[in-house]
Amino acid sequence: MSKNDLKEATFAYHRQSPPGKFGMKATKPCRTQRDLSLAYTPGVAAPCLEIQANPEAVWDYTARGNMVAVISDGTAVLGLGNIGPAAGIPVMEGKCVLFKRFADIDAIPLCLHKVFTAQGKTDPAKIISVIETLEPSLGGINLEDIAGPACFEVEQELKRRMGIPVFHDDQHGTAIISLAGVLNAIKLTGRRIEDSRFVVNGAGAAGIACIEFYIAAGARRENVIICDSKGVVYRGRKDGMTPEKEKLASDTSARTLAEAMCGADLFLGLSVADCVTADMVRAMAPQPIIFAMANPNPEIYPAEATAAGAAVVCTGRSDFPNQVNNVLGFPGIFRGALDTRARTINEEMKVAASRGLAELACETIPADVLAYLTEAYPEDAKNGVFAGANPLKTSYVIPKPFDPRVVPRVARHVAEAAMKSGVAAKPIADLAAYERSVRARVDATLKA
Repeated sequence: MSKNDLKEATFAYHRQSPPGKFGMKATKPCRTQRDLSLAYTPGVAAPCLEIQANPEAVWDYTARGNMVAVISDGTAVLGLGNIGPAAGIPVMEGKCVLFKRFADIDAIPLCLHKVFTAQGKTDPAKIISVIETLEPSLGGINLEDIAGPACFEVEQELKRRMGIPVFHDDQHGTAIISLAGVLNAIKLTGRRIEDSRFVVNGAGAAGIACIEFYIAAGARRENVIICDSKGVVYRGRKDGMTPEKEKLASDTSARTLAEAMCGADLFLGLSVADCVTADMVRAMAPQPIIFAMANPNPEIYPAEATAAGAAVVCTGRSDFPNQVNNVLGFPGIFRGALDTRARTINEEMKVAASRGLAELACETIPADVLAYLTEAYPEDAKNGVFAGANPLKTSYVIPKPFDPRVVPRVARHVAEAAMKSGVAAKPIADLAAYERSVRARVDATLKA
């Protein structure tokens, strides 16, 4: 499909009646006088008074426990930049569709205005003050497309003030999914995460969150070099520094990306297209690992990286192997957090999600799942991507988004971590049964 054909098809998709992609429907019948008296007055007074007397009853009598708000101010929308809150609505609606499709979570898109400075940038204090007022109606907050550095302060302060999960997917989603791929890539190449040398290109929200997350999972800070548009972030640099960059500043003589990549084990790109050359890949350690996740065009294309010696290549695109797609993470993460009534999504839960995904890519694919994946990904099936008792291979280090095992497995690991780390208010006794129940719930959503 050409770019123009895709554009016109997308316009038609969004414009058809009713416009947009998101709607709401009642979960209880309202067909009779009795139904009306139960749904609204006079019957509704009973759960209202019960919740007043026992605030925890809100989880039993309202939709709050399965409700997430996808909230943005439109300052960093996909690769489009600061396009404003109204123009960001289609993306937020799309995220809500994915919550429902993949995890049966009800989500509502909220795009905020009048939360900016005079220069049109996010005012953290304003956006925090708006979002924290929403807590009584929601089970969780998914922050989306808020520009850095404000996004760091917004998430951190909301996590401190609110008693429900707050998760900035642009930061942590990519980190969680890519770590799953990293864990399997280093396994394939005989490395250990604590010994691997990382080079990160892109010191925005996603790049910083990714490498800090890898460090939480075992990578060593002294083995990391991060670069921004001005080059290597090194100790003593004065230009363009932030507190987040200062934490990652390297004690190195390298000043350019090319110099930084010499001898590195793994390149992580969240930056701009075509900034990595074949010579840079050849200068890395043997069997280098390339995560080129700039969208829509990666830092280096997989064929070029592989020809230069890369052992594993991951991108953010669905038309190449090993897509780092956030939909592998946030639906299952929120499913597990909501079902345990976790008060936050902590590091333990995020690492557990990564390990659950990495684990799944190493398991034999059951016949029913294989049939589903073959229909969804015919070329991959034809090329043997899903074959083997252990299907882990250079072209398959991360599970596929349409694998129906993904959300249940991630939810299970997240739920277990929530309980072990002491943030779960509603423990789950049988995690295996819970994983099966989530699979059944998601399957039912697909058939609805």
